[in-house]
Amino acid sequence: MRFNKKTIRDIPVEGQTVILRADYNVPIEDGKIRDDYRIKKSLETIEYLLDRKCRIVIISHLGRPGGKADASFSLAPVAKRLTELLHQSVDFIDECVGEKVSRFVQNMPHESVVLLENLRFHSEEKKDDYGFASRLAKDTGARYFIQDGFGVVHRAHASTDAITHFIPAVSGLLLEKEVNTITSSMENPERPLVAIIGGAKISDKIDVISRFVEKADKILIGGAMANTFLKKKGYNLGKSKVEDDQNDIIDKIYDLAKQKLKNDDISDFIILPEDVAVGKNIDDQNREVVALDNIKDDDMVLDIGYKTIEKYCSEIEKAKTVVWNGTLGYAENRNFSHGSARAALSIASTPGLKSVIGGGDTANFVLHWDGHGGKSFDHISTGGGASLELMSGQKLPGVVALLEK
Repeated sequence: MRFNKKTIRDIPVEGQTVILRADYNVPIEDGKIRDDYRIKKSLETIEYLLDRKCRIVIISHLGRPGGKADASFSLAPVAKRLTELLHQSVDFIDECVGEKVSRFVQNMPHESVVLLENLRFHSEEKKDDYGFASRLAKDTGARYFIQDGFGVVHRAHASTDAITHFIPAVSGLLLEKEVNTITSSMENPERPLVAIIGGAKISDKIDVISRFVEKADKILIGGAMANTFLKKKGYNLGKSKVEDDQNDIIDKIYDLAKQKLKNDDISDFIILPEDVAVGKNIDDQNREVVALDNIKDDDMVLDIGYKTIEKYCSEIEKAKTVVWNGTLGYAENRNFSHGSARAALSIASTPGLKSVIGGGDTANFVLHWDGHGGKSFDHISTGGGASLELMSGQKLPGVVALLEK
């Protein structure tokens, strides 16, 4: 399935004033950006518009300021970083609506960029408020709205949904690429397709697991999610993070697998850890690998073990497409990042393997593991929840709202 929405290539943007919705929800500490991946991925669309002499008004959110101004959530550091990356001045306005915005945009020269302050300083943003969206459109005087914040299109907010009722709305180049790449990997992958699913909760990923049961050739389960599967099989998980009351969901997952596989071995399709790495707490600097039936009452399962790592890597290396969402262990502690690191290495070093890395913690992990801006992987998504919902086959409100081709 190809992207069926209009993009900036389909409209006459030359010399126009445009609102660009980006996703600059990046980690900032003491005024310094710790990870600028999302900012860098927005550059292709910005540069396309600058080449066509546009006035670009960028809007975004950052964090959860609770609908009121909070300097610790200001986007000012992002404007500074954009200035460095674009090699031209990017102005910053400490408001996102109002007379100050209106006056500034009216006087902007062509081929210039301004970033407005955090949308979530206004409670109306998350309420999908039409009045607030109308002010964004009116105060900027923009001719077009360009949605390029993939990480936010799974939410119907004023800057993703309501605003499209006031000015023509099209996709940026990043959003188009995200939707095309993820959709293609699910609908028309080169096979075998191996899905790696980790993270903490089955309940957060039931839809995507069910979709992978339908679409994938192998499913590798890791992270704290695997603990819940293993508990269902009767293993003692000690102090490990486990979701209660998920047995019915697991049964439904296996029922779907039985319908697909007929008489084939489900344990060779939905593959669970054979051994695990344990510690006494998440900060433990001692990594002990044990068999599943040797987990002690005071142990926490924090990673997959070495036999499991070898098995999972073998499956990855036989694949033609890998879709990965969720780390395989508590990767924030290097001692329990071995499974995720070995999976990353297998993906990066297998010739001819197409890789799609879901956003959020998985993207953060592989970007830091790679150290070269993610060049070892075909696609690292900028969206966490958005990539998960798209993989699940759900419609994304911020995409649905755009003009059809």
